[in-house]
Amino acid sequence: MDQILKLDNVDQYNSLYGLETLHPLVSVVNLTKATNMVNHIQMNYGLYALFLKQTKSCNIKYGRTSYDYEEGTIVCFAPGQTAGVDTIEDEIAPQVYGIVFHPDLIHGTALGKSIKNYTFFSYAVNEALHLSDQEREIVTDCIHKIRLELEHTIDKHSKQLIVRNIELLLDYCMRFYERQFITRNQANKDIVVKFEQLLDEYFQNQVAMTEGLPSVKYFADKACLSP
Repeated sequence: MDQILKLDNVDQYNSLYGLETLHPLVSVVNLTKATNMVNHIQMNYGLYALFLKQTKSCNIKYGRTSYDYEEGTIVCFAPGQTAGVDTIEDEIAPQVYGIVFHPDLIHGTALGKSIKNYTFFSYAVNEALHLSDQEREIVTDCIHKIRLELEHTIDKHSKQLIVRNIELLLDYCMRFYERQFITRNQANKDIVVKFEQLLDEYFQNQVAMTEGLPSVKYFADKACLSP
């Protein structure tokens, strides 16, 4: 059985991969610099996490289902959620970038009040965000700005700027998710139109007279889909 690890704080996550902790409540993750790797493990998150995965180096079990993601995609987790990681290959430093942050970081801020609106943190969304090259550049730029702020000497503006940059990153991801939903929705509509055409042809050509009612497999084969 996979080990279950409860991630309660940022330093615990960084220690798991051998990464430096610059701030107790938030960290920019760059696993290309990892000195440790984990495998066959389930992480129970006490943190928010957002990762841009440049390669599919592992399988992720998210809740009760597998996470649908490929190369160049974003996956997200929220406190209270559990994700299992099974590495596909022995890769010490996979191309994974992102952020992890503790709920205390955004407590009392505008982001703390609106975090529930970012629906991609939901268990119900087990579909990863597929990014275009331009979108990937925007995401990496946002992550880079958060990193620069973490490296800056802490002053009275630090928390506000870090949280605002995280909020900006999440806003862009929300835009990209909605774009993806519209694109997928249009693809689904195209399939429905194709199905209706095939159904009309089936009965107009009187195939039903000899073959009977059409099966699911019949239409799946015609539309090049799985039954």
